[in-house]
Amino acid sequence: MAGKDITIKGPDGDFSGYLSLPASGKGPGIVVIQEIFGVNQVMRDITDWLAGEGYVALCPDLFWRIEPGIQITDKTDEEWKQAFDLFGKFDVDKGMTDIQATITHLRSLSECTGKVGAIGYCLGGQLAYLTATRTDADASVGYYGVNIQNRLDEAGKIQKPLMLHIAGKDEFVPKEAQDQIVAGLKDNGNVTLHQYPERDHAFARVGGAHYDEADAKAANTRSLDFFKKNLG
Repeated sequence: MAGKDITIKGPDGDFSGYLSLPASGKGPGIVVIQEIFGVNQVMRDITDWLAGEGYVALCPDLFWRIEPGIQITDKTDEEWKQAFDLFGKFDVDKGMTDIQATITHLRSLSECTGKVGAIGYCLGGQLAYLTATRTDADASVGYYGVNIQNRLDEAGKIQKPLMLHIAGKDEFVPKEAQDQIVAGLKDNGNVTLHQYPERDHAFARVGGAHYDEADAKAANTRSLDFFKKNLG
């Protein structure tokens, strides 16, 4: 089912989001948290995939404060340079304000059952972790999150289920950082960690340089089972 661009009202201003609805017309909500390339086709496809699985999925434009409507790919050096520039300018704390606003917006929709989860990739993987520590989301999933090791002081605030997918050969998350993440979270009863020893960053990004179909499918199946259990 094709989605549509909508407007989300946040405390600091309005911003856009890509909304995709399930065929049934109703279901739990999931916030899809972008990579460093904006709400591009990859993110829209993930949003549509989740709608196809029965969720009211919404991917907010978290770069709107820098430049609204960013939709770039991972295919050229120029776009990578732009993506890292956006990543450097991005204010994580304000981004979390926007994610909470997106959660609240989803809960207000008549199509949403009231339960809302979040799923994020790369930059969004870090933000999915912070969604578990800072928002009222019911469950969160992060794929190859960057810089989580620097935010482990917030781990004690995790009150709802969190699942993290960790790539063992992640070029942006060195082994030492992975070890810190595992050590900091493994004893938290709300956290489930899955490690993929041979995978590099973005192994679940369809069409990406490091895409691995088998492990992407394994991670996605785990994520769907997790949401089914925790969002109803």
